Amino acid sequence: MVAVVLLGAWLGLLAVGDVRVPVGPMNTTMTLRPSFDGGTKINISPLGALRLDSHTAPVRLDVNVDQLDPARAGALVDHPERLSGLQEEVAADVARGTLGLAARSGVAVVTGATALGLAVYRRPRRALAAGGLALALLAASGGTAYATWNPDSVLEPKFSGLLSSAPSLVGNARSIVTEFDVYQKELARLVTNVTKLYDVTSTLPVYQPDPTTIRVLHVSDIHLNPASWKIIGSLVRQYRVDVIVDSGDTMDHGTAAENGFLDPVEDLGAPYVWVRGNHDSRVTQKYLEGLRNAHVLDEGRALTVAGLRFAGIGDPQFTPDRSRPLGAEASQELAGARLASALRDQRAAGTPVDIAVAHEPSAAREVDGEVPLALAGHLHHEGMEVMKYGTRLRTEGSTGGSGLRAVEGEHPDPIQASILYLDRDTRRLQAWDEIRLGGLGLTTVEVSRHLPKENQPGATPSPTVPGGSPAPGTTAPGTPSPTAP
Repeated sequence: MVAVVLLGAWLGLLAVGDVRVPVGPMNTTMTLRPSFDGGTKINISPLGALRLDSHTAPVRLDVNVDQLDPARAGALVDHPERLSGLQEEVAADVARGTLGLAARSGVAVVTGATALGLAVYRRPRRALAAGGLALALLAASGGTAYATWNPDSVLEPKFSGLLSSAPSLVGNARSIVTEFDVYQKELARLVTNVTKLYDVTSTLPVYQPDPTTIRVLHVSDIHLNPASWKIIGSLVRQYRVDVIVDSGDTMDHGTAAENGFLDPVEDLGAPYVWVRGNHDSRVTQKYLEGLRNAHVLDEGRALTVAGLRFAGIGDPQFTPDRSRPLGAEASQELAGARLASALRDQRAAGTPVDIAVAHEPSAAREVDGEVPLALAGHLHHEGMEVMKYGTRLRTEGSTGGSGLRAVEGEHPDPIQASILYLDRDTRRLQAWDEIRLGGLGLTTVEVSRHLPKENQPGATPSPTVPGGSPAPGTTAPGTPSPTAP
């Protein structure tokens, strides 16, 4: 009898024992599952899962965050005054979902045990007894879960997937278990952040990339952060990226022991163009040259990847100890001058370069006037400027949140990357998106769209400099100021 009851209850839970619950503007699914050790599992696709030892019982609570409902999120965006009542709304939604799950699970286990009992014993009385026993077992499991409830379990969560690389993502857990109302506020804050992300991505400026636009993902200064690869892969898929450009400092110490960290480059879904940074050694570069999908730039050598002509130079310094040797700035300028000379040679040969890449901005500045666009990193904060002779310099922040050293400071660096949209015919920059993810311990995401001056509504065409690059253009009278140079 017990075996029949347990099997029937399990089958019942699998078949119908879940509840779809709208929590604020998000759709979630709550489910009870048989388990040997209980607990709670929260699935946050595509980030991974979070497991809490919340209780000890033969049932586990599964919560799946399915998706953001555009209609409900849009209503919050259109009526921001509703955010003030979001805390109470989320709490009410969770309470309603829990009660609904309890009722539905009771029906599921009773129905499953009764149906299996009738199939096995072919006697209605025995089948009803099996259903009653199943209900009693469910009630006992609920009582056990209540008796063993451990609110402190949130202090020691277990992570899997992308979340395992950033366990501090949940923030200061000790501050959200002291009182339940504080926890409600944190939950409401998470919902608010997701809603703000919807707001940002639905109100970007006027430029809409043509399907034939070349999309370049610019990353830099990963500094051995394993979470960066999954973030890069996700951006490649979401933005349909054609080529990835890494402006260096992928490693932290540049040792051979770190080389295996580069292996995911082969499976990112787009060609990977790379230059050496001051934390990347020649050993690093040689290993990367042997990887499928990787394209290493150095000494001004030019390559055509995804319809764009790239040239770059590796950092002349190797300083994994973050020292600044005597003559460092002069060596950067010399390296940039060698790159500029190579760019002139390419133009003279009838194969002009579209994008130059160097690690330090001081080296990249030396190519001003020789190429339309130059990419750099090193500074761990992003920037965009049009230099004196018309070359646009894009400096990327740290796509690794300054790497594993980020935990050393009180306020970790954000994870930064950008999507550059280039016209396939002219190979000139049309717009760019800056992407900023809150550093370790934060849960914020910001996406902002920017247009060059010459692409602002009402702008007049810009002249070109000898390399074909747009010079700093002027806008027509009355044109709004652009979001970036």
